Amino acid sequence: MRYRLLGRTGLYVSEICLGTMTFGSQGFWKVMGSLGQQAVTEQVAQAYEAGVNFIDTANVYSLGESETLVGHALKALKLPRDQVIVATKSTGVMGEEPNRRGQSRHHIVNEVEASLRRLQLDHIDLYQLHGFDPLTPFDESLRALDDLVSAGKIRTLGICNMAAWQVMKALALSDKRSWARFESVQAYYTIAGRDLERELVPLMQDQGLGCLVWSPLAGGLLSGKYKDDGSGPEGARRTQYDFPVVDKARAFKCVEAMRPIASAHGVSVAQIAIAWVLAKPWVTSVIIGAKTPQQLADNLAAASVTLTPDEVATLDAVSELPREYPGWMLALQGGYRAKPPERGPGTGNT
Repeated sequence: MRYRLLGRTGLYVSEICLGTMTFGSQGFWKVMGSLGQQAVTEQVAQAYEAGVNFIDTANVYSLGESETLVGHALKALKLPRDQVIVATKSTGVMGEEPNRRGQSRHHIVNEVEASLRRLQLDHIDLYQLHGFDPLTPFDESLRALDDLVSAGKIRTLGICNMAAWQVMKALALSDKRSWARFESVQAYYTIAGRDLERELVPLMQDQGLGCLVWSPLAGGLLSGKYKDDGSGPEGARRTQYDFPVVDKARAFKCVEAMRPIASAHGVSVAQIAIAWVLAKPWVTSVIIGAKTPQQLADNLAAASVTLTPDEVATLDAVSELPREYPGWMLALQGGYRAKPPERGPGTGNT
């Protein structure tokens, strides 16, 4: 297992992060995995043994049950607290009451306290806003988060599922007010869904933000187990909950390009899909979830797969994004600046 710096924090996290959406069975979340305590504890132990030091959960996963299961697993396994980076989130609906959702100070503070109780921890290493709240000004949310950082209940802040302009606005407000700023962006990114590269990747690179990737297999669609019509193994998540949104024709074209590469390496198509994401220099960690120990082992093994430059180029070509404005214009007008000027008469160069 390799480790990468999380943004500007100086904190190293494993390039594979254990996702916990499959933990618990409350509400519609049961279609994700419905794993109980024994299976969860075994997954946490399996991941930790493989070198994973990073666990990502959220208050909304099974309405808090996922956090509770993670907390019990950490306690049962007696893992050293300073060797495990625990991330969680809030924004989603936690009840029918009107204030049990969003990013108001009221909701954020209450949910941080609730997450700490469920996780049985005295601090959260990475706390993330789980999406955009159109009703709450960033000032309100950021001030609340800064207070929680100052109180020692949160160590580092992150943001999820937002547009580049929203992330940049939040960073500017934090800088203006001298508040703790977001240090990571968690976002959907796969070989079949590279939209992140248009605006968010340049922003993250410019601002020194860590990039945490969720659903690198597009909800299992890139595992190589689905047919062109979208049908898959019995009980597979995609057959019950078709998410995230993906251009299936494009996805299956990518799968067919990955099959011979997987065969050459003697690994699964899923490992190639994850290895392609890990090959991108802006990616910090890839969040993987699994229903079974076998799935987890296969995903963890992707960390040991190294694609050749030619293989990366082949997969880049088949998955290339359609050109859009202003991207093509920026490349056209700025391309000449990417090359050093040539020596010419009268330049004074020697």
